[in-house]
Amino acid sequence: KTAQVIKDETADDEAGLNKKVKLYFEDDEEYEEFTLVTTVRGSSINGLISTESPIGKAVLGHKKGDRVYVKVNENAGYYVVIESIEKVDNSDDIEIRKF
Repeated sequence: KTAQVIKDETADDEAGLNKKVKLYFEDDEEYEEFTLVTTVRGSSINGLISTESPIGKAVLGHKKGDRVYVKVNENAGYYVVIESIEKVDNSDDIEIRKF
């Protein structure tokens, strides 16, 4: 009764749900890959980042090559550059985090 259907309305070349993004962290001079998922599926240890997290919110809807500011709080943040975006097939991935 209170469930909401979550739709990904991003274009194929934009960061969105079930897309793997490779990010360049400018401050650390390092690359990391994450798959953007809903909050229920989020697991940073497994590289699944929620679109509600600071990184997820920042990159959502952006394209390859975009330099994006990730706001951690009112006084802190950092820049990442989106290196690549790739759609992920998760049709067999039905694991949902237990609460």
